[in-house]
Amino acid sequence: MERMDIKDNALAKFYLSMVTFVSLFITATVLSIVPVHAQEQLGLRDRAEELYRKYEYAHAAAAYVKLADRKKPRLEDLERLADCYEKMNDYESAENWYARVIQDEKSDAANLIKYGSVLKTNGKYAEARKQFEAYASQTGDAEAVAIDIAGCDSAVVWMANPTAHYLRNEANINTALSEFSAYPLNNKIYYTGEPDANMFNTTYGWTGNTFLRVYTADRSTDNSLSQPTIAPAGLNSEPYHIGPVAADKDGNTLYVTRTYPGKEGERTREARKKYRTSKLELYTYTKDNDEWKPAAFPYNNIKEYSVGHATLSEDGNTLYFVSDMPSGHGGTDIWYCERQTDGTWGTPINVGSTINSAGDEMFPNIGSDGALYFSSDGFAGMGGLDVFKTQGNKSTWSSPENLGFPVNSARDDFAYIAVYEGDANVSGYLSSNRRDGRGGDDIYSFSYEKPRIIIILIGTTSDKSTGERLPATSVTLYDGEREIIAKKNSDQQGKFEFVLDRDQRYTVLGRKEGYHADSAKVSTEGITKSDTLEVALLLEPIFEVGQTFELENIYYDFDKHNIRPDAAEILDELVRTMRDHPTLKIELSSHTDSRGSDAYNVALSQRRAEAAVDYLVSKGIARDRMQAAGYGERRLVNHCSDGVSCSRAEHQANRRTEVTVLEY
Repeated sequence: MERMDIKDNALAKFYLSMVTFVSLFITATVLSIVPVHAQEQLGLRDRAEELYRKYEYAHAAAAYVKLADRKKPRLEDLERLADCYEKMNDYESAENWYARVIQDEKSDAANLIKYGSVLKTNGKYAEARKQFEAYASQTGDAEAVAIDIAGCDSAVVWMANPTAHYLRNEANINTALSEFSAYPLNNKIYYTGEPDANMFNTTYGWTGNTFLRVYTADRSTDNSLSQPTIAPAGLNSEPYHIGPVAADKDGNTLYVTRTYPGKEGERTREARKKYRTSKLELYTYTKDNDEWKPAAFPYNNIKEYSVGHATLSEDGNTLYFVSDMPSGHGGTDIWYCERQTDGTWGTPINVGSTINSAGDEMFPNIGSDGALYFSSDGFAGMGGLDVFKTQGNKSTWSSPENLGFPVNSARDDFAYIAVYEGDANVSGYLSSNRRDGRGGDDIYSFSYEKPRIIIILIGTTSDKSTGERLPATSVTLYDGEREIIAKKNSDQQGKFEFVLDRDQRYTVLGRKEGYHADSAKVSTEGITKSDTLEVALLLEPIFEVGQTFELENIYYDFDKHNIRPDAAEILDELVRTMRDHPTLKIELSSHTDSRGSDAYNVALSQRRAEAAVDYLVSKGIARDRMQAAGYGERRLVNHCSDGVSCSRAEHQANRRTEVTVLEY
């Protein structure tokens, strides 16, 4: 069987990234398995394990979910399931399952690091810090989590004091899949993306999506992107992952990362089966008339290590790239080769321990000022891969500087490249799988401009019932697209403050454990001089036994009980509530209007309630914490009983889903 080489999630990103790419220094593919007993019938757990070993995490997760839905699921199954979601970059689901894992008394202390890392990736820095500290306390190994804790502390500071970078999701080219690594060339860019499944018959089991391909798009003067087109066949002729791309100044030579397509990869044996691992290799494509002629990078070694993510120095005489070749400092390191007098590339040299950490460094790019931008998970950062900047060349560099928030986020941020760099203005592109994007990984354009006027938002957080101020309330500032602009805690007096931009609409949201969240809308449209705005957030206490609240906008198709996508989004909020309050037990009830027979309505509402419970179970909530109840038309909220003429809206008010607190 062939599989893609991925030592861990960051490596995977070298080639997936990020979806893929951040799970990537990997390689690729999923061929055929060679079983020792050809007629052997595999049980559910054996099938799950086999899919897991093949890196087919999307398929393995579906099998492990069934194994986890038992009264006493195996710890190993819960661990595998959490790991599958983490490797698929579904960090929300990974958090759900790791929350279950650490509750098991047999759980190893190492799971605290994994859980903490997922919490950190989800932007829950205080909660993540607690898990890292718990690991240090249980094991006595504080050094193992020192960088993680420093990253949590730094992230809180960076989010409370964001830089003046403005990020714009390039929605004209981003899809529900992944796009990343924009490389500008004249009035176009090259980038890497996942094609629609209808374009290709092959899929990658790691994500369940198609293999990556190289695309181009038009670039406007404001750096906005449009007209995405798959690149010529000459650049996309190999069967597995292709991309990212870098180019020389004239654009006639491209440096392309791709998964080795042949049969000479590393061979291993696991669980009585043979595997062949495909690694990454670097190719140069030289333009000959209208065709691209490929040539292998001389230091590819597909039996021992991966090579990719190339970038050229400003003068074109130094080639930087990423590899996990021997003699490195961590998982993947940045290396360089110097151009020789005959035009060939000299022996690879490691750029050194100032940049290369015990973690993974990847996605290098050289700025117009000669600075090196790269991504790493080996230094204190916000989560996943963070973008860093360093000055120097070859093996001599300054200490890496984290570019802070919002360039970096709790997720993976990478492939930072500057189009223009001046004293007061900077613009370019970066890639990220941050929350509220359009797909897995998205391409963002960015600009940095020093503000000319100052608009301040000051606010307070208070208990709605008593009026008392609530300190240490998490307050998040969102823009009109629900992108996080800044995040901080209210102080001891329940006060907070943010700096706003002109001509923007914002939402400010306050959250605190034990309270319903509260939000307010704020606008700076029409403000032409420095000003101060004010807002008050009032949070209501929650979770009293016997309390019932409605899950609004839970709709079902007529006469159906399956969970629609719009209903799933609402239920996901309940999943988070149940996950964050592990002692909470609920009754989840469904209600119908009065039309139809009593018996039929009770049966239909019971199926709907059970479907909602099944959904929560699939997301990591233990079944014994929930009761499904279908009340049919027995608990109407208005006068619309049998025989009474009512409007559609009045009937709709009775078709609802409710949650009642049983224990807390």
